Amino acid sequence: MESCMAQRTDAVLNISTSVQLAASMPSGFQPAQTPDPTAPVAYFPYFNRTYLGVAASLNGGNVLATFVHMLVQWMADLGLEVEESTVYSRMIQAAVQQRDTHLTITPTVLGERHLPDQLASVTRISSSDLSLGHVTRALCRGIVQNLHSMLPIQQLQEWGVERVMGSGSALSRNDVLKQEVQRAFPLPMSFGQDVDAAVGAALVMLRRHLNQKES
Repeated sequence: MESCMAQRTDAVLNISTSVQLAASMPSGFQPAQTPDPTAPVAYFPYFNRTYLGVAASLNGGNVLATFVHMLVQWMADLGLEVEESTVYSRMIQAAVQQRDTHLTITPTVLGERHLPDQLASVTRISSSDLSLGHVTRALCRGIVQNLHSMLPIQQLQEWGVERVMGSGSALSRNDVLKQEVQRAFPLPMSFGQDVDAAVGAALVMLRRHLNQKES
């Protein structure tokens, strides 16, 4: 475990196109012999006869990309041209200024492995929560809350997790996602290149397991 995480009490969070949150299971843990396909957390053999508990969401940076593409397409329909990179940076700036919102977005446009038929939804819509900042804040919050519903902070703490190490392209370039991660998982956090190097081996192993499961 130490070869991939600084300590066994670290959880690793990667938000790129999709999302993975993984933590080392306590010593002696053994998963059920017959995995439950509706369970949001899967368990994979790890180093030194331990297991890795993983929540792997299909909805991450790809949801933000879908939203950006939608906005660009709407503007094109109105006869305006704008680069997707410009839209992305402006909407993140707006959401940083909008610290809270009552708008609620469930962002599961791709469903989830354990809920393949689940779709996205928007609720608690009011005329005061329709700005770009409100919608972007709610979308980023929804991505993190969806992950939290799969693997909540209480479960991580029961496993002995004391710190979250964050990585991934979507997380590194989005301060709003970082804020929402810290809001949902109020533990010490580490972000950046050192974290990317530390969690790389764990994520490679995780993706190999997921690819084998889906093939």
